[in-house]
Amino acid sequence: MADQFIHIHGAREHNLKNLDVAIPRDKLVVITGISGSGKSSLAFDTIFAEGQRRYVESLSSYARQFLEQMQKPDIESVDGLPPTISIEQRSASANPRSTVATTTEIYDYVRLLFARVGDPHCHLCGRPIARQTAQQIADAARALKTGSRIMILAPLVRGRKGEHREVFASAKREGYVRARVDGELVDLDRPPTLNKKVRHSIEVIIDRLAIKPGLRARLQDSVEAALRLGSGLVIVALQSGDAWQDTLYSELYACPQCATSLEELTPRMFSFNSPYGACPVCAGLGTRLEIDPELVVPDPRLTLAEGAIAALKPGPGMPVWYTRRLRRAAAEFGVSRTTPFQKLHHLKRRLLLHGSWPKLEDKYAASFAGVIPELQHRFEHSDSDSVKQRIMEYMSVLPCTACEGARLRPESLAVQVGGQSISEICSLSVADAAALFAAMAFTKEKRVIARQLLKVIRERLRFLVDVGLGYLTLDRCSGTLAGGEAQRIRLATQVGSGLVGVCYVLDEPSIGLHQRDNEKLLATLRRLQGAGNSVLVVEHDETTINAADHVIDLGPGAGEHGGEIVAEGPPAAIAKSARSLTGQYLSGALSIPVPKERRPIDKDRALTVRGACLNNLKNIDVAFPLGAFVCVTGVSGSGKSSLVTGTLYRSLAHELHRARDRGGPHKTIDGMHLIDKVIDIDQSPIGRTPRSNPATYTGAFTEVRKLFAHTKEARIRGYKPGRFSFNVKGGRCEACEGQGTKRIEMHFLPDIFVTCEVCRGQRYNRETLDVRYRGKNIADVLAMTVEEAVGFFENFPTLKRILQTLTDVGMNYVRLGQASTTLSGGEAQRVKLSSELGKRATGMTLYILDEPTTGLHFADISKLLGVLDRLVSRGNTVITIEHNLDVIKCADWVIDLGPEGGTAGGTVIAEGTPEDLARERRSHTGRYLKNILK
Repeated sequence: MADQFIHIHGAREHNLKNLDVAIPRDKLVVITGISGSGKSSLAFDTIFAEGQRRYVESLSSYARQFLEQMQKPDIESVDGLPPTISIEQRSASANPRSTVATTTEIYDYVRLLFARVGDPHCHLCGRPIARQTAQQIADAARALKTGSRIMILAPLVRGRKGEHREVFASAKREGYVRARVDGELVDLDRPPTLNKKVRHSIEVIIDRLAIKPGLRARLQDSVEAALRLGSGLVIVALQSGDAWQDTLYSELYACPQCATSLEELTPRMFSFNSPYGACPVCAGLGTRLEIDPELVVPDPRLTLAEGAIAALKPGPGMPVWYTRRLRRAAAEFGVSRTTPFQKLHHLKRRLLLHGSWPKLEDKYAASFAGVIPELQHRFEHSDSDSVKQRIMEYMSVLPCTACEGARLRPESLAVQVGGQSISEICSLSVADAAALFAAMAFTKEKRVIARQLLKVIRERLRFLVDVGLGYLTLDRCSGTLAGGEAQRIRLATQVGSGLVGVCYVLDEPSIGLHQRDNEKLLATLRRLQGAGNSVLVVEHDETTINAADHVIDLGPGAGEHGGEIVAEGPPAAIAKSARSLTGQYLSGALSIPVPKERRPIDKDRALTVRGACLNNLKNIDVAFPLGAFVCVTGVSGSGKSSLVTGTLYRSLAHELHRARDRGGPHKTIDGMHLIDKVIDIDQSPIGRTPRSNPATYTGAFTEVRKLFAHTKEARIRGYKPGRFSFNVKGGRCEACEGQGTKRIEMHFLPDIFVTCEVCRGQRYNRETLDVRYRGKNIADVLAMTVEEAVGFFENFPTLKRILQTLTDVGMNYVRLGQASTTLSGGEAQRVKLSSELGKRATGMTLYILDEPTTGLHFADISKLLGVLDRLVSRGNTVITIEHNLDVIKCADWVIDLGPEGGTAGGTVIAEGTPEDLARERRSHTGRYLKNILK
């Protein structure tokens, strides 16, 4: 029986209170509880960390020196723990070379498929490429102009690292005396010593001759010898002045019409991370960085305010004539060089109505356009990083003109499988690619080669569809994925790996997933568990909790008030527990009520996006009512983020705050004059260094430092706010550089963090700690909880407002100086939310939130809805992208996109109140919403 459980004894990591718990093995186990109750501390910081540490300790001492040593969690003992794998909710790699296909390794198998069964075509004429014989190659060389000097070379090494001594020795034994190494001629009697860390190319010189009559036999023999030595490849180098022009011939593939040859197909030819496959212009990135004319040349869409600011403050490196003409242009509007921006803003409507701005554009368009090559030249040739950084403001990432974003060289793109290139296949959505490969058929010989490759590709694509990612394209950059999407990609990759006997630890895999796709996700988790693995999930989703074999509910409160097991057992047992807050929501004893009445919608006061067509949006017109709580819903990939963030937010930020991005393609946005500020709260992570904490992130610490700098003692000593920062020299403890701890390297043992013996963990030097406000120094303030700090700073409105917002979103238990690395995912998300909500609202502010319920318990969602309700009650507008039904049912207005994801989405299915949406049969969201509105 002991082998059927993971036994945890005396877990005290973070806020865990000496926990003892037995977790069933080979089962689907959910750890739940309110945010900050200790879920991540138990699942990741204890179970996963100990499993990883034990695995590393089992390796040899030689292997361990290359791996990060892990500190043992604060725990007495763990029994029955298998190797652990963590699949966390975090953003994917920001590397522009990382895509959905490469992350899941699908691209590796597709490359191999193209290399083994691909049909090569000429990249110039499109004809299929056939083999070339030695006679055809010799005839092509003999057809050169009489008197031309040529070399016949056999390529032995092409772009491989190493010293290659055996290559030189073998060529010399064959009787050859000269070779060309990296473009330089060498004598094989004295071969060069090559750097083994650098890629080299080595070609043996078979023959050197001048074209003249009577050379047929000699050319034929030389070409045959080169083909034999070069494994089917031969280079004919034609002398042109002091240089040589190489032509590669192959007895494998060649186009008789265009005289182009192609080497034998290899997987690296289809890799945009290899110089043999990548586009030579963009080096496989698919994009280029160039001056964007829209950022330099004025156009009628620009407001006068933007144009005048550009005129008064021309960019770096501008020629004098350009500066003068800009100022002259501004003068035509009667704009003084000292006119403040606020006054310029009020002039724009009158001047635009008179048509002055388009006239100005016609007059000075040529002058502005002349600046573009000047800026491009300065960016490419300037040695000053500061100049380049400032010119970057006028640059945009544009598709590569050579490959048009396909990333590969023309020869690789000309190879086809099933009538499509590898780039065309990768541009498909996962669902469409799955259908393509499912129907793909080959001739008998190729069918044998492709059978195993197709099996793996089909399985991995099916796993992605099963976790609700069928709408993603295979060439989608990983850096553009949301945290939930990135996590489910890693989950699908793990399912495809086929490991057994492992404990998987997942952090809210349901994030960003529509209710319709939850069943597919649960089926994937069950597949992992059914293969003989333990699946441990930190989750708040009701569907996932009810589907678990075993539930562990932590609480009863958060932070210091949590860290205990409130209830455990099957979901039914949790629902019956009176002590469990989670159980009360599961049983229906507690719930988030539907509003008794919704705010009336004034259709004349709305932000209306017209002709939105970013990504998969189908040229749609959408009206967002102002002064209301608006939810944008739809299945994953239906176009919610493209509409709200990519089009609406970026366009408003560009117009109102002079942000660089202009937003996705659209015709117009009506109603901009009805708002004066837009704030976006997305899923990008907050800083995760120990120096980052709730006080620094929200800006509260800036106000605290100003307050201490104004105390009598600080003024006497001449201390400025910087004195009270632990990130700069002056007031911090230099022994630990303001960390409060020191890292002691233990070589083969894990590094140890010990409290600084000089400042005793207080981060500051003695002189700084002598300054006090109401009896507390700066270190005492950082040790306060948010709840304590609200009362302590009640006489400082700005500071109190920031702290009160932290309290409102349920963060009153967190200490101001608590390192962000110790915050759970839900806590980090709410710190970011409170930072934005803590800014002063004007009653005309638009708040845009992307899944604000990430990491929130039922009770926390109730608090969040209270905060959002107060914002809207003050006249502001809140737009959320959300899947959580409790949030959707509380909205005043819902806009549902769909009907499906990817190319099958991008249209408005329904809009109206939640009750209106529930009556729409075509809406997947409405179908689930109908059940909770009864």
